[in-house]
Amino acid sequence: MLRALYGFVVVLLLPFALARLAWRSRRQPGYLEHLGERFGVAPLAGAAPVIWVHAVSVGETRAAAPLVARLARDFPDARILLTHMTPTGRATGVELFGARVDRAWLPWDAGFAVRRFLVRARPAFGILLETEIWPNLLAQCRSRGIPVFLVNARLSARSAAGYARVAPLAREALGNLAGVAAQGADDAARFEALGARDVTVTGNIKFDLDVPADAEAKADALRALFGAGRRVWVAGSTREGEESLLVEAIEAAGLDPDILVVFVPRHPQRFDEVATLLTARGGPVARRSLGAAVPAGARYALGDSMGEMLAYYRAAELVVVGGSFLPLGGQNLIEACAVGRPVLFGPHTFNFEAAAEAAIDRGAGLRARDAAHAVAIAKELLGDAPRRKRMGEAALAFARDNRGALSRLEAWLAPRLPASRGPGRG
Repeated sequence: MLRALYGFVVVLLLPFALARLAWRSRRQPGYLEHLGERFGVAPLAGAAPVIWVHAVSVGETRAAAPLVARLARDFPDARILLTHMTPTGRATGVELFGARVDRAWLPWDAGFAVRRFLVRARPAFGILLETEIWPNLLAQCRSRGIPVFLVNARLSARSAAGYARVAPLAREALGNLAGVAAQGADDAARFEALGARDVTVTGNIKFDLDVPADAEAKADALRALFGAGRRVWVAGSTREGEESLLVEAIEAAGLDPDILVVFVPRHPQRFDEVATLLTARGGPVARRSLGAAVPAGARYALGDSMGEMLAYYRAAELVVVGGSFLPLGGQNLIEACAVGRPVLFGPHTFNFEAAAEAAIDRGAGLRARDAAHAVAIAKELLGDAPRRKRMGEAALAFARDNRGALSRLEAWLAPRLPASRGPGRG
């Protein structure tokens, strides 16, 4: 009964969802592309079996890359369908996989859209990354005999409390999963308390990041643009409102003229907005997309490119990770550790809590109370090269020692996956 009510509400909200897409498309036109897919018009399955992987946005898509590679290796006759919810996630999928995978939007969780998606795509099984719990989708998959696994799964205490408010609906939805591979023991316990079955802990596959062989060369190219001899810190994956907080703190702190702060916003539709902010406070700002060198006296530069985050981090003396200075849950701090850079973050890291606390314990990271505290810590570290070196070495060891989640996930999934076969039932 509760799911029927949920489904009715979802249908009622579809016009508002369309209006929201139209609003967001003013800055990201991709939201209105392939609109039929939002209603389940997925690519039609052919004779080959279809493996469906859902990665909502950029971080999940990058985390999925090694998993997709292993699925392609283990199921050479299958096609992989990669679904997303955001244009940046979809663009990242194009960048990483090109034509090697099919792609579509995940349909809205209306019964008719979900049914159409499953009839057209006919997946043999599905793999959802992190925290994607859609009651109608999971119910339809189970009724059609399509096992769906939630992997690299995380569930913060705050999110668990939200699901607990609709406990019967959450219990049914999680019970329709074929299994959950959680990042940590706390995540696993929360999923089990809400009704998930066959729950295990495999770790965070974001630690299994492969740093490309050309990352150092790309970092050197960026350093040449930033200026020889300058001390650089990168504010990476910043979110709306955080740049202004950090800039205010930087201006108040009075950084030495040889220090350059490079902002790399999380969302590309905000590049122009952030460029305007930085220009207003520090004069004309050098943009990575233009390929020009940063003027010697500039305080700020803008990393307005995609797919270069590891190079930005490697080109810096230290990294401040965004999404953590406002209650947004934090962004991926593991990338900075993987290239051996000290990492700073704010008080709000509930999406990466285990990794953040472990980084602190290992001497790889520091938590700031607020933006002003982060700038003060950065200023101190930039004047202490031996400490930066120790933290960078600790960061590399922390990232290296936590690898292996992908192998554990693969070992857990293997006996639970259906043998390679034709498309699932329509």
